[in-house]
Amino acid sequence: MNQRKRNSWLKLMALNACMLSSLPSTGLLAQTSSDKPTQIEVDLTKDKGPLKPIWAWFGYDEPNYTYMKDGKKLLTEISKLSKIPVYVRVHSLLVTGDGEAALKWGSTNAYTEDANGKPVYNWTIVDKIFDTFIERGMKPIAQIGFMPQALSTKPEPYRHHWKPGDNYNDIYLGWAYPPKDYAKWSELVYQWVKHSVAKYGQKEVESWYWELWNEPNISYWKGTTEEYIKLYDYTADAVKRALPTAKMGGPEVTGPGNEKSHVFFKAFMDHIVNGKNYVTGKVGTPIDFITFHAKGAPKLVDGHVQMNMGTQLRDIDKGFEVVASYPSLKNLPIIIGESDPEGCAACSEDFSPQNAYRNGTMYSSYTAASFARKYDLAQSRGVNLAGAVTWAFEFEDQPWFRGFRDLATNGVDKPVLNVFRMFGMMPTTRVDVKSGLAYDYVRVRDASVRAEADINALASKDAQSAAVMVWNYHDDNVPAPDAPVSVRLKGLPNKKVLLHHYRIDKEFSNSYEVWKKMGSPKNPTTEQVAELEAAGQLKELSAPEPVTVTSGEATLNFSLPRQGVSLLKLSWD
Repeated sequence: MNQRKRNSWLKLMALNACMLSSLPSTGLLAQTSSDKPTQIEVDLTKDKGPLKPIWAWFGYDEPNYTYMKDGKKLLTEISKLSKIPVYVRVHSLLVTGDGEAALKWGSTNAYTEDANGKPVYNWTIVDKIFDTFIERGMKPIAQIGFMPQALSTKPEPYRHHWKPGDNYNDIYLGWAYPPKDYAKWSELVYQWVKHSVAKYGQKEVESWYWELWNEPNISYWKGTTEEYIKLYDYTADAVKRALPTAKMGGPEVTGPGNEKSHVFFKAFMDHIVNGKNYVTGKVGTPIDFITFHAKGAPKLVDGHVQMNMGTQLRDIDKGFEVVASYPSLKNLPIIIGESDPEGCAACSEDFSPQNAYRNGTMYSSYTAASFARKYDLAQSRGVNLAGAVTWAFEFEDQPWFRGFRDLATNGVDKPVLNVFRMFGMMPTTRVDVKSGLAYDYVRVRDASVRAEADINALASKDAQSAAVMVWNYHDDNVPAPDAPVSVRLKGLPNKKVLLHHYRIDKEFSNSYEVWKKMGSPKNPTTEQVAELEAAGQLKELSAPEPVTVTSGEATLNFSLPRQGVSLLKLSWD
């Protein structure tokens, strides 16, 4: 560097130092960028209604992982991160088989028939799955499906043996077909609900959600739209006969923004309101909640992963629009039965390189930013969003950090799980975050995050605390300088306030980075596993510290790495 360039560089560094020293500090200031700080204003006096725990909903394809070693460990951790019961949705609860776990497969053998065609019911494995949930204070979203082999109109071939890299369509075999006998199907459902009430009690089962099938607008359902509607009528009738106060819903279509999905969704909703019931012959069918799925669409661009949050939000918005168009159904709870950055949890990174976002902080920052916008979309459509299911769990006995869409690997929590720990620490009344930031929900929905970074926040309060979740997200997973952030809070009490600052980035709450620093061991030692487990927990950026409140206001300054997430938790007596 010549002397002239060196002098210019020194002047620039002095100017940066001067800018940073002029900012109010709480001891958290550690900017590495000379950009002007992003100003975020949080007004605790402006309530925006309840911050519903829409994040406390999870699901996965492989039901038999539920009661396996790492499955039970992860479910325990998920149950502990939430103040309220977590709901869990799994596939294949009525599939015929021996209960062996495999990718995108599960079975319970709940229904078979003897040599004379007489039904044989066996609830052993179903109960084992639900027991695991209920022992942890969790609740099932009891998915009624898929078709037992003895009832399938095409019973052979029945079981698939799919693995990453295979054709995804290979999975849709005999379990995806309509029943050959709707009366036997109805009796199966009736017996399941009746058994559940006998085993767990009426009050417990009344707190569950019962639903029919999964994504019937694509190959998960090999029947017609009308056959699904017929199956729904028979299923809803059976559920309500067994327990009139049970909550029954559907249709779990995927991608409401897609024309075929939209047509299917509307046909189902029209039937619910005005159709002739296949069982009763009367107009209409019982429904207590409405479900659909929404996914993003990552891809590789110039060698890096580029997410597409906008695709997911547009599908959510279209689903809300459909529900809102039915006045008699508009206020029913909506559960987004799968709400994720893309569609295939079991498609690992080694065969699907666009899924390389899953191990690190891109998944966690995407989750923070997208969930915040779900609240806004529901409010804008005037609908009742109850939950958004994250379709991610764990994959038993798979290579470390293989790049599945999961929350943990071999019993070690990944960064994304810590976002849910942050959500679980937030109070229940949402408060105003001042608009005027680079992105609002409309811009993310319509254009995703392709220009400047989305540095934004979600905030809430109760009588003795407040929390602000701040993220620095971008669709493109490329290096960028840390961003200086200044959070100004209004409406604080004029008393002693204590700040805890939690962080997810490359250095904090990140088992993946620790694993890579170890040399990415394929078989970590016992000591390494213990270190990874500790690294997977939510960490504080610094020691708790007091915050100076003046006239009900305080300003918190810090730097936030790209794809990082901070939770500022303030408490007072």
